[in-house]
Amino acid sequence: MNRPSPARDAGVVPVSVQEDRGTPAEPPAAGLVDELVLANHILSRHRVVDAFGHVSVRHDQDPERFLLARNMAPALVAKSDIVEFHLDGTPVNAHGRSIYLERFIHGEIYRAREDVGAVVHSHAPAVVPFGVSRTASLKPVWHMSGFLGLETPVFEIRDAAGDASDLLIRSNELGGALASTLDQACVVLMRGHGATVVGESIRQVVFRAVYTQLNAELQLQALQLGSVDYLTAGEVGATTVSVGSQVDRAWNLWKREVQNADTSNDQ
Repeated sequence: MNRPSPARDAGVVPVSVQEDRGTPAEPPAAGLVDELVLANHILSRHRVVDAFGHVSVRHDQDPERFLLARNMAPALVAKSDIVEFHLDGTPVNAHGRSIYLERFIHGEIYRAREDVGAVVHSHAPAVVPFGVSRTASLKPVWHMSGFLGLETPVFEIRDAAGDASDLLIRSNELGGALASTLDQACVVLMRGHGATVVGESIRQVVFRAVYTQLNAELQLQALQLGSVDYLTAGEVGATTVSVGSQVDRAWNLWKREVQNADTSNDQ
């Protein structure tokens, strides 16, 4: 008689290990992997990710591949933990190490959006309520988050996987459905799960992920006071351009903070 596996009986999600395919592309530009590692640490420091969540970057030498850490907490990621993937989520050089189950989020968004160069997936706590509320939508309340647009789309996994899934994006089909809901937006909420943020670069996507979380915190506070006055379409467009030009200003500060923290920990 066939018996279910102990892991399935216990409701444990198995860690994903998959055989490598192909050979690595040409090495990425100097500093790209360093920025990806730093992005993991910055996102952790700003509470966008904790033990869970991940950030990736499209491979600059092959747009059909992307770079993403192996399965681990973002704050612990080092250069040696970065793995190259095909867009279908198959690893190139994982060498038997476990990889993120939800890597399909990244690959399918890169496949659908040629303009996207980096992706962040998180369970940022302040964002989650807006993915489950039936009355409130995540909208920009200040000039720092005009990139959200007039309203943030919400991915309903029940439409693609039924009402008994674990809400995880564990296949290319689900990743494609998420990418379809994202469409041309910068952020997509995931009902009962978290959010996925996209950008043209690592620096831009980290900026957007941090300020998406901050906007959610401020919007929650504002809603407690009563009716909220959100940004207009014109303000969304103008602030996205003006504030978006200052991404390096934030990145350089956050980079220094992480470096200082690392130095203190070494002492």
